Amino acid sequence: MAIDDLLDEHEQSERVLAWLRSNGAGLIGGIALGLAAIGGWKWWGNHQLETHGKAATEYQTAVDAVQAKDKAGAAKVKALPAGMYQTLASLDLAKSQVDADQRDAAIATLRGIKTEDAAIAEIVKQRLARLLIDAKQPAEAIKLLDKSSSPMAIEVRGDAQFALGKHDLARADYGTALGKLDEASPRRRLLELKLTEAGGTPAKPEAKS
Repeated sequence: MAIDDLLDEHEQSERVLAWLRSNGAGLIGGIALGLAAIGGWKWWGNHQLETHGKAATEYQTAVDAVQAKDKAGAAKVKALPAGMYQTLASLDLAKSQVDADQRDAAIATLRGIKTEDAAIAEIVKQRLARLLIDAKQPAEAIKLLDKSSSPMAIEVRGDAQFALGKHDLARADYGTALGKLDEASPRRRLLELKLTEAGGTPAKPEAKS
């Protein structure tokens, strides 16, 4: 190895050492921050798991109380943290209340459900609308389902129109719902009967060539 090469290596080593002296604290601080971030992320993950597990246990306890017809069931459902667990438990509570002929309580339970999940929100609206029709409030049921477009929701809206004596609007809704249903759907027969009762005539299936 040439003397010049040794000098170059020595100079490079000195430069590295000088850089470390100047930036060592920042480098160590950066490493420390990185380790802290990793540790914090692990802590957050463990915290989330713990929280999720606790919520799941509370949910199961509330549902068990509802299914056992425990008088404290409704209170346990309401005490659940807002979120999916409370929504699902509330749906179960409303069903239990309907089965126990507590229609007004079920209506109150469904009205209290707040969810950002569009599919579950639609289920809640449909169940609530059916109860409102049964409670002689079909106009409110129609308003509730005004923007719904699923076959089931349109069918329920038709039921509300029929309850109001608006058979022409009921026929229109039943016909629209039928048009959205698959030919093999088991609900078609019931919808056709409703359409007939409202004064309509179900379309005959096209003959296969």
